[in-house]
Amino acid sequence: MISKRALKITAATTAVIAVAIAGLVSLVLWEGSSAREDAPKLEAAAAQWLLHYTVPASVRAMKNPLDVAPNSADVEAGHAVYTQKCEICHAYDGGGKSEIGSGQYPRPPDLRGADVQRMSDGELFYHLKNGIRHTGMPAWTLPDRKLWQVSAYLRHLPRVAALSPQMAAAELPAGVTAHYVGSAACKDCHTEIFGRWTKTRMANVVQDPHAHPQAIIPDLSKPDPLLTFTKDDIALTYGSKWKQRYFKRVGDDYFVFPAQWDVIHSLWRPYFVKNGTDWWAPLYPPDNMQRPTGPLCDGCHSVNYDIDTKKVTEWNVGCERCHGPGSEHVEHPGKLNIVNPAKLGFVDASDTCIQCHSQGQPRSNPIKGKYYDWPVGFHMGRKLVDFWKLEDHKLGEMSFTHFPDGTAHKNRMQGNDFVQSLMYTRGVTCFSCHDAHGSDNDAMLIKPAKEICATCHGPNTQNGPHAPTLEEHTHHAPGSAGSECIACHMPKIEQTITDVNVRAHTFRFITPAESDSLKIPNACNLCHADKTTDWAAQALKGWQDRSPWRVAQQTPR
Repeated sequence: MISKRALKITAATTAVIAVAIAGLVSLVLWEGSSAREDAPKLEAAAAQWLLHYTVPASVRAMKNPLDVAPNSADVEAGHAVYTQKCEICHAYDGGGKSEIGSGQYPRPPDLRGADVQRMSDGELFYHLKNGIRHTGMPAWTLPDRKLWQVSAYLRHLPRVAALSPQMAAAELPAGVTAHYVGSAACKDCHTEIFGRWTKTRMANVVQDPHAHPQAIIPDLSKPDPLLTFTKDDIALTYGSKWKQRYFKRVGDDYFVFPAQWDVIHSLWRPYFVKNGTDWWAPLYPPDNMQRPTGPLCDGCHSVNYDIDTKKVTEWNVGCERCHGPGSEHVEHPGKLNIVNPAKLGFVDASDTCIQCHSQGQPRSNPIKGKYYDWPVGFHMGRKLVDFWKLEDHKLGEMSFTHFPDGTAHKNRMQGNDFVQSLMYTRGVTCFSCHDAHGSDNDAMLIKPAKEICATCHGPNTQNGPHAPTLEEHTHHAPGSAGSECIACHMPKIEQTITDVNVRAHTFRFITPAESDSLKIPNACNLCHADKTTDWAAQALKGWQDRSPWRVAQQTPR
């Protein structure tokens, strides 16, 4: 015979189960069947906990057996699988901001976020292999090697901006009392990065030839009508890739000699900024020796240029130029007392570079009686827009800075171009493609120019090109100059010295018709210089995969 105690326990248990079921039913009815809402925080936290503890301990302890170096063949193979299988929901950068992903419940996680990145190699592998119930994550029937390759690639997703303003704000250093300490203070903890940086042009754009005699490129013993100074007159050299200029020190100021060395053509050329070739030219006397580099150059070629003392913490683009004052970080190393541009929102992240790679003016000018050509008062952790305004341009007009369509036509305007681009709008940043710490690739790209675009783009992928193969998109032979993305989308049309140009950063394809109507060079005729724009326009009209309205465009956008 069942005791009264047993009956009470059974009744109580039944009641608890009934309440639980009723609660779950009520929750479902309250939430409804819609997938438009985000998961409640409690549900998301519980799911994250279950994700971790439902993976067998032996699997959690597994290490990826493949080569997980950033540019390894296994990581590249993982990228290919990710593009084919994962990008449709998780987007090219892992952020989950895709058409399908945005409508799923629960939402695909940000694969770049801490919840995913702190998973062990074994956990990533397990979820890829077995899927996750009650989500859109399937169990992939792929060979284990491919799953490990995808797992490796997830550690090296494209570097784009922080997912949200809240995340970006959390990465800004809380302290405001830090001061500059110089790049050498970073060496002990960041040895590998420091070593790469020291070899870059960023670290060597300005050099003292007395300490580094090899810094002077031309042979100053050879006479030339433009050469009116000697090695002993040179206090600093500036530049080494396209041109080199020479600074003379007078008191606590520096001035640029009126001759510069054309590195590409190995000859001397005059150097003088004429009226109409920069906004500040008419505001200074027409004499190089009355145009100090402090207001016009040094703020970008140094760290912490003081406009009162005319002193710098260090010459060149040092660590603190991009990471802000570092004394607190050196004293107490941690993530919260230094700026990491990679963790900022896309605007602040790109402003790291735009502060110097742009044509503009300070919002307040003159400053203490002098006109400055760099954002006085700005440092990382502050808002560049509060200190700097980009050069204005009126569409349809050719100016000393812009082509009529708004594309820059002089060097050091990558920022002016980039903020107009679709890339910028989508959260891509300068360091999605460039590594300011240095690389073996031209322009400090994270991959060779022939490969860099394929980090996010590929035939018939979400980001395009929308063609079965790359050759069917470019209409050029594989491996040819015309088959490279940068040949058409980043033509060399922005002047640095005489006929030496650098690449545009709007990523727009400029049509031959626009060359006729707007006098802006197009990529087709830059390569096919012996052909006319009419020939190029007719050739494009024969590309059946292109819109005839776009390739025949005659008027400004």
